[in-house]
Amino acid sequence: MLLRLSATLWLLVASPALAADRTVYLTFDDGPLAGTANILDVLQAEQVPATLFMVGMHAEANAVNRALVQRAKSMPLVTIGNHSYSHAYNHYRHFYGDTEGVVADMLRANTVLGLKPAVHARLPGRDVFRLPSMSKDDNSLGLAQAGREDPDYEFVAASGFWLYGWDHEWVHEDSGKPVQSVDHLVSEIDHLFGYGHFVKPGKLILLMHDEMFQDAFDGKAKLAALIAALKLRHYAFGAIAGYD
Repeated sequence: MLLRLSATLWLLVASPALAADRTVYLTFDDGPLAGTANILDVLQAEQVPATLFMVGMHAEANAVNRALVQRAKSMPLVTIGNHSYSHAYNHYRHFYGDTEGVVADMLRANTVLGLKPAVHARLPGRDVFRLPSMSKDDNSLGLAQAGREDPDYEFVAASGFWLYGWDHEWVHEDSGKPVQSVDHLVSEIDHLFGYGHFVKPGKLILLMHDEMFQDAFDGKAKLAALIAALKLRHYAFGAIAGYD
């Protein structure tokens, strides 16, 4: 009897996701790009909520991308978020040195994506939260870098944006190829829930990028496998509107 009880306790410790209030928020950045269609296919098949933080410049690049935006907007479980118009042209220090320029870039993306305040948004390259109930700055920025940029995130938020960072990332190579295997990523998520160090207790925002899910990387199968593994561990999937 004692042995059986010990085994049960071990299972609860080893599988923290079996407990209540363990929610994963799937988020995808930088689309629409190659890989976005596969993401939408999987989300539709699996019927789980997710947020696609889109870049305005990518959205208006061609007819295919414009159609992907419209398809995503037609899916009830998909939230379209703002990930800027330019993605800072990947020159973050210059971009964040001009707060009014950041706001103008974000507002331009709103126009392209057809979004109206309050807009769920993620700043390019910055793990920043500004929500009605909390705020958090990017802890990865050193003091010297932060001093050179010194953006007024409150001003950005007050311009009609709810800003979301992330708790964990499915990392990718420069080519877009995912680094962690699905099993490795799920093990990391289990470990994180075991410790519970999140911006909000019991809620993990997972950062991914659309380019990871191209056919060249077997992206559709990888995303489907991730969702299946999380379901098997009894994680809930959250819509970003319910995060705050």
